[in-house]
Amino acid sequence: MKILGLFLLFSIAGFGQNHYPRDYFRSPLDIPLQLSGNFGELRPNHFHSGFDFKTQKKEGFNVYASAEGYVSRIKISEIGYGKAIYITHPNGFTTVYGHLQSGFGAVEEYIKKEQYKAQSYEIDVALFPNDLQVKKDQVIAISGNTGGSDGPHLHFEIRDTASEKIINPMYFGFSDVIPDTKRPVINSLWVYPIDENSIVNQSRRPISVNLSLQEDGSYLAEKVLATGKIGFGLTAIDFDDVSWNTNGPFKVQTYLNGKPDFGYQFDTFAFDESRYVNALIDYERYKKLGQRVQRLFMKNPFPLSIIKSSDNNGIITIANNITQAYRIEVADFSENTTKVYLPIQYSDTPAKVSEVPITTKYFVKSKKENIFSLDNVTVTFPPNTFYDDFYMNFNVDNGILKLHEDSVPAHTNFSITFEDSISSQKDREIMFIGLVHGKKISYYNTKRYKNSFTIYTKYFGDYRLFTDGTPPKIKADKSVGGKWISNLNELKFSISDNLSGIKSYDGYLNGKWILLEYEPKTKKLTHRFTDGIVAEGKNDLKVVVTDNVGNSTIFETHFFRSQKP
Repeated sequence: MKILGLFLLFSIAGFGQNHYPRDYFRSPLDIPLQLSGNFGELRPNHFHSGFDFKTQKKEGFNVYASAEGYVSRIKISEIGYGKAIYITHPNGFTTVYGHLQSGFGAVEEYIKKEQYKAQSYEIDVALFPNDLQVKKDQVIAISGNTGGSDGPHLHFEIRDTASEKIINPMYFGFSDVIPDTKRPVINSLWVYPIDENSIVNQSRRPISVNLSLQEDGSYLAEKVLATGKIGFGLTAIDFDDVSWNTNGPFKVQTYLNGKPDFGYQFDTFAFDESRYVNALIDYERYKKLGQRVQRLFMKNPFPLSIIKSSDNNGIITIANNITQAYRIEVADFSENTTKVYLPIQYSDTPAKVSEVPITTKYFVKSKKENIFSLDNVTVTFPPNTFYDDFYMNFNVDNGILKLHEDSVPAHTNFSITFEDSISSQKDREIMFIGLVHGKKISYYNTKRYKNSFTIYTKYFGDYRLFTDGTPPKIKADKSVGGKWISNLNELKFSISDNLSGIKSYDGYLNGKWILLEYEPKTKKLTHRFTDGIVAEGKNDLKVVVTDNVGNSTIFETHFFRSQKP
């Protein structure tokens, strides 16, 4: 098979295509499959770890077990995958189904049992092989829009059970039901001077390269005139035959003078590698212009397993009397390939566009610990927090920490500590550090020790101490106080908090805890009477909502309901 050659070129140790059964897993949906997101697609702070299947812009489709196995994990969260089910299969793989509206049948019964056992909507439960077995074709859930979802769809993954690495589902036969005869499209090409001695097309700054489409579908780039060390980057998209939207390419490979130089292919990767997407792309350009340029070089190498590179890490040295032939190939899983040919020639023409050096008195050395203090604020960067060294903007103005700007990616957490010797003990108990985005304030879990407040974050921006003395708000969507509501199937509440945000919510009927499902996108709490807690006749209802610093609001009322048909 032709795809085998591609795979072996980028094979990850321990894997080969013959390890991936193409006829074992069925589609998790019984509607035609269309992708709204493919494997490895570039996302904010991560590579997409599976397929996003469209569900016709609505919820409510049956979700099927792709093969026999047992439910090994159930995770219900307000964020991330929302309601998610994991099935471990006897062939050594695990499938994941996310953003679900609910489980189905015995799976939903198990979910409710665990939620009531934990007295929490959010749960993360590991199951044993005999706890909840499923058959292939069994309906296990209903598709939805829960968690960090921008619209109704099903997130689907296949993982190696032992290593927990995510694997491209195309290897398991999904390429047969998602046909693709279209070549990837290259939207832009960029060339980067690597250091202060490098010049490209009379520029010391990254500069775009014009492309000319050829009759055979390839591109010929304008001649690159350079001196010193340079690297390239591109933006590219891919289409399949049925999804009608753009996705990310499967493979990018460069060749220098006919030999493989730098490339990556989305076969499989580990979750702890996913944040290296910020090192792969031109992060500063992405944050400022929203354009994800995929860099085809590593100025400072980083351990992303999908990358295969020669010793120069994709960086090309241009010297006098040497002409370099450079080629880029961008391909999808079906081997539809777009090629770009770039002639590179030495030129000692001086730069007309100079790089303006940005210097401050705060220089961050990425490989070492860096501690900066000013007024009442201390920022600590552990070693290897960042990918590169840089000059940082650092100031404290009227109690606000102005910490650089969100144009430099952090790979791991760093700490920010505020000292407050002015506020009263009472006020300190309801204080937190927040990140300010205009009028929006993002709460950070704040650890307090005496007069010190500390958070851990991966983001630059404006931080300050806030005092939150206002409790959350609760409002019933329909007034039920003193009324007969036998015709209602559920209770709904709108909840909100003006500063630190919602931390917890609990409901009680006649003194018994009830499940309240929370949807942050709509700020709604829902209790369904099918849980079986509601009593015949009069019911006393209490809802307690608490914010992140401990302010609570209690909503109490009573209603009447008959369970008789």
